Amino acid sequence: MIRKRLIAGFFTILPLGVTVWFLKTIFQILVEIFHKPLLWVASVLGLPPPNIWQQAVFSVLALGLLLFLIGILIQNFIGRQLLTWLDTAMMNIPGIKSVYGATKQVMNAIQNGKGGSFKEVVIVPWPNPDSRTIGFIAQRGCSWALDDGKQRVAVYIPTAPIPTSGYVVMLEESVIQKLDVTPEQALTWVVSGGVATPTMMQKNSKIV
Repeated sequence: MIRKRLIAGFFTILPLGVTVWFLKTIFQILVEIFHKPLLWVASVLGLPPPNIWQQAVFSVLALGLLLFLIGILIQNFIGRQLLTWLDTAMMNIPGIKSVYGATKQVMNAIQNGKGGSFKEVVIVPWPNPDSRTIGFIAQRGCSWALDDGKQRVAVYIPTAPIPTSGYVVMLEESVIQKLDVTPEQALTWVVSGGVATPTMMQKNSKIV
């Protein structure tokens, strides 16, 4: 009885612990990023050094403002040109271009769904015929690679907890099963390591 209650208590508090750990990590990262700039500003203005909570509040506000300004910037010609130059520079750095390019392409495809890519969530046999996992339709038609008369589909299989790294496999359409969930729900399932199911997400959204 004691063991059963301990286990029940552990799994009850686990989501809270993971959330606290995640927020603490984000908190530390933000403070470290803006720590020196904030101290410099305080020194210039003749103000006392800010405490840890003041640094955290400033970091969150500064990050939000930075993201907002970047969003405005890329919506005009100059911003798009700067982004193009940045992409060109990153793609010319050995060792970085492969990671940067792959991540950018995957996130653009998931966000924009260009050409229908990554809008369809499917269940596929992976990594062996007896296993199943979630994937995204990347492209229909792989005759450029395999012209064997079979209808094959390119499926992107994300890995947990970082969905931007994954596998691209060519599967026969007959073994692919469509899954009635949104791409956002599928990605959340991957990032959570299979813990946050679409059913749980729907229940939480109804509660909110």
